[in-house]
Amino acid sequence: MAALVLAWGTHACEPSFAQGAPEWPTRTVKVIVPLGPGSGTDVIGRIFAERLSALWKKPVVVENRPGGDGMIGIRSFVTANDDHVLLFTATSVFTGHPYLQDKLSYDPNDLVPAAQANITPVVVAVPTALNASSMKEFVDQARSKPNALNAAAITGLQDLIFNGFLKAENLQIAKVPYRDTVLALNDLAENRIQILLTSVTIVQAQVQAGKVRIIATTSRQRQPVLPDTPTVAEAGFPSLTVEGGSGFFVLKATNPQIRERIAADMTAVANADPTLRDRFAAMGQVLHTGPSSEFIKLVEDQQARAADAARVLGIKPAQQ
Repeated sequence: MAALVLAWGTHACEPSFAQGAPEWPTRTVKVIVPLGPGSGTDVIGRIFAERLSALWKKPVVVENRPGGDGMIGIRSFVTANDDHVLLFTATSVFTGHPYLQDKLSYDPNDLVPAAQANITPVVVAVPTALNASSMKEFVDQARSKPNALNAAAITGLQDLIFNGFLKAENLQIAKVPYRDTVLALNDLAENRIQILLTSVTIVQAQVQAGKVRIIATTSRQRQPVLPDTPTVAEAGFPSLTVEGGSGFFVLKATNPQIRERIAADMTAVANADPTLRDRFAAMGQVLHTGPSSEFIKLVEDQQARAADAARVLGIKPAQQ
């Protein structure tokens, strides 16, 4: 963590691609998304790419590079060595990599947060058939019936943090592996699994159908899309806290003024479209832009949470 903060802080003072205030962009900007077309991250990235293209008067082309748990796209971004190539990704795609991969194919220090686009509320969902309306009721049931409940095992940061939560709370819950979150949601609705951490967007339909109940969010604060739902910290289980979000990243060699330009322009295009906030809310997302420092803080918080969970689990970070 200290190394990452130091790396970002140091390079922020070292203009590399240009001295002074650069003219940017001067040509087509390519945006790499390490997830497939149609994913929530892809949709949000394209919304901003279209608006930034109009503002910059230069083409902004989105290229999907899915696979390898996000590492294929990230590696493609890092090796491009071009300040006109940006990465747009959910932060949770890579913040758990040091503890989920045997070896990293890139240096996390090469990814510098530039501009946040949104907050993704991650929820704790249970089947209504379980008759648990709060985190405490769920944990009480899990404690009273060791190995009787099942959880979805989805690769990524949320699963790492959930595993840390289980060990910290000394809960015996069986993990069922899923490659597709939709399959996990269907089993949750039918009470074949009893807990799932996922985005509010994914569970909305089953909540409306009365088969799934949201008992908490993992955010630091209550979310506008779920104002009556407590956070896991409010419920007494802060070890499950993790804020989700996505945005643009630049290479560490990029002039810091370019990074701040992207952040300022993201805010400008967001404020220019009064329908955008409602459009994000309909997707279960919270529109959120601001200075680069805010996005850096979100990523640092996720990295700290991943490191905390890894320590509880006894996992050491992977080597590059």
